[in-house]
Amino acid sequence: MPQGAQHTQKRLKSHLGRPAVISYGALFNTWLRMSDTTRNSDTTRNEQTPPLVWTNALMFALTLGAAAILVPWYGLTRGFSPAAWAAFVLFAGANGMAITAGYHRLWAHRTYEAHWSLRLLYLVFGTMALQNSVFAWCSGHRAHHLHVDDVDRDPYSARRGFWFSHIGWMLRHYPSGRPDFCNIPDLRRDPMLAFQHRYYVPLALATNIGLPLIVGILFHDLWGMFILAGVLRLVWSHHVTFFINSLAHMWGSRPYTEDNSARDNPVLAVITYGEGYHNFHHIFAHDYRNGVRWWQWDPTKWLIAGLQLFGLTRRLKRTPVFQIQRALLAMQFTRARERLAKTPNAGHSHIEQLRARLAHEYESFLAAVADWARVKEQWLGEKKRAVLEQWDQVDLQSKLREIERRLSLQLRRMRMLQAQLA
Repeated sequence: MPQGAQHTQKRLKSHLGRPAVISYGALFNTWLRMSDTTRNSDTTRNEQTPPLVWTNALMFALTLGAAAILVPWYGLTRGFSPAAWAAFVLFAGANGMAITAGYHRLWAHRTYEAHWSLRLLYLVFGTMALQNSVFAWCSGHRAHHLHVDDVDRDPYSARRGFWFSHIGWMLRHYPSGRPDFCNIPDLRRDPMLAFQHRYYVPLALATNIGLPLIVGILFHDLWGMFILAGVLRLVWSHHVTFFINSLAHMWGSRPYTEDNSARDNPVLAVITYGEGYHNFHHIFAHDYRNGVRWWQWDPTKWLIAGLQLFGLTRRLKRTPVFQIQRALLAMQFTRARERLAKTPNAGHSHIEQLRARLAHEYESFLAAVADWARVKEQWLGEKKRAVLEQWDQVDLQSKLREIERRLSLQLRRMRMLQAQLA
């Protein structure tokens, strides 16, 4: 290998950090081990098992049992009306969107701003989803992002097994799940959210009983509405959200980062209103999109963007294209380096050529990153001073776009290189 290429290989190893571990097919084995893992880790951290949260345990058990018994029994003996199924779909969709667009992307991450009328709708149907108040939900979620995968501080760490991250963390008084509202000072200043938190129990009962009851009276189908739009809708809404905490950290790919367990999974995205692109979300949490590509299934991003046309949403935050490409390329280099490290060094001229090519691509990558940082800093500085002429601003912006185009082309070349290594 040429001396320059060897030097670049050393720089490549030093820049990219720890080895990548790809685990696309480990879901079944994870499930087999999850009970022992959860039990052993809990015993290690606590000499005594935390006490049950009886309200949560009873709610989850009774609603799941009722759905498993009443839905097939009533469907076979009486049959459900089209109106009952329509109400189930509409209420389930409203609950899901209120959690993903409201609780998650609006309040937990502040990825956009919303009109008060939209925030009110989010509160009504988010309360109906029966996933706690905005205060409690967002506080726990911010702690999850801050301490992701930490078995002692992440409220629903996937490292503690599928059962714990899916539902077990809500069934006992675990220290990691203790409410601490110090991380939501912005939300505590909102009187609408404070009202919901203070009167959460009566509001939750009113929405979960009252809304299906009203629709049942209007369509003369009280029991059918109660079973489908009430019980089954609640169970569905619960576990769709819970899958984001569990399966979305165990099943899928990690194209952007391997610093945490979050995965991108297009299958989960379909049933979780776009939240399945979880690897992207954990590295770019302040982007209003989870499915960043236009074709990726993310109805929540389409709702937020669509409502902007009517003035109901504004100031939508987007991650710069360069930062997304940089993350993708960094992962490509990491995986290419790992594959080359497993390949014998001597007697393979083709492998040596690939090593030199990878080193060259990495040099180009570092140069593009440095150019982008320099041009971006210059553009921001000139913008603050407000002394540029219009043509100068356009010139700097075109330079940034050119660097992004270079990275896009390099990403294609790296994918071709990955195919050769495979």
